[in-house]
Amino acid sequence: MVDRRRQRRRQGNSQDDSPAEWAKFVARQPRAHILQLMEWGMLKDCFDWDAYEFTVGDRDGMRASALTLVKDLPMRLGKMAYVPMGPYAEHEMVYDALWSDIGRETGAAFLKIEPGHLAPSEELDLRNMGFRPSPQTIQPPRTIVIDIRSSQDEILANMNQSTRRKIRKSLASDLRVRTGKQRDLRAFCQLMQETGDRNSFGVHSAAYYEMVFDLFMPRYGTLLLAELDGELLAGLMVFALGGTAWYMYGASTRAHNHVNASYGLQWAAIRWAKDRRCHSYDMWGVPDHDEETLEAQFRDRRDGLWGVYGFKRGWGGEVRRTLGAWDLPFSRPVYAAYRAALRARKIGLFSP
Repeated sequence: MVDRRRQRRRQGNSQDDSPAEWAKFVARQPRAHILQLMEWGMLKDCFDWDAYEFTVGDRDGMRASALTLVKDLPMRLGKMAYVPMGPYAEHEMVYDALWSDIGRETGAAFLKIEPGHLAPSEELDLRNMGFRPSPQTIQPPRTIVIDIRSSQDEILANMNQSTRRKIRKSLASDLRVRTGKQRDLRAFCQLMQETGDRNSFGVHSAAYYEMVFDLFMPRYGTLLLAELDGELLAGLMVFALGGTAWYMYGASTRAHNHVNASYGLQWAAIRWAKDRRCHSYDMWGVPDHDEETLEAQFRDRRDGLWGVYGFKRGWGGEVRRTLGAWDLPFSRPVYAAYRAALRARKIGLFSP
């Protein structure tokens, strides 16, 4: 007999060890992703989303899971359910149970999923399940992934000459890279805000990064800080699960450029991921264009994610695109109104 259940958890609700069991199931999936952990739901549940956990299982355990976030749409269009970098199922037939439960339990007008990168062994025929490609993504659909299975010397050899030189220059300097503690969060958050203001991109609140630290460190991630004579020059948060590491939050100052703090820091994060036995290091987000366009335009553009592409391209990774976003309408009239609002630009981007 198949047992389907929905749980809803908020930060601070410690009912049982289900987050650990959920994490075990997620970690063994080919597309295991940090955004499908219960901890991510606990985080987003405190910042403008409602988090649900859906499972399909039997006596032998979980067979499918979907961390699902729910948000009110603008213009009183109802609710959107959203599954970031998931869901997971041991065989495709189980997915129908997930879609049915999500629609019924959340009352959403439609479901948006961003499955991420399909593994070679996976099949996911979204069109036959009723999904259609969505023009609105939430997570960056294109990224750069570095293969870190080889030795450190081989990883360095795959980088471009400029990046390799800056790493070595950083390592030869007096720069100190250390693991950040809770007491370092204020300085890190200030640096994030300064970097966002300087480069015209949005950052989360200090409370958000503090909760990220509390929920994910040190089991799933680390805060790394680069300092020169006690002065914070750069910081980042990197996460790891199921063989992949993600560089998701980073900031730096323009002071003391000669020590190339961001390069020494990023190299330390890659070595941290190798120590965690990760095989891939995801640089998490570049402009959503093919590689030819990226290479032709990155020197002239600084809007959006263009400003970070110049830095990320030098690390010897592969430009990859996920499956993007797909929508499954539960209410076709409401979904049609949502698509019309997107075309009229009355609905903007959702915070990732």
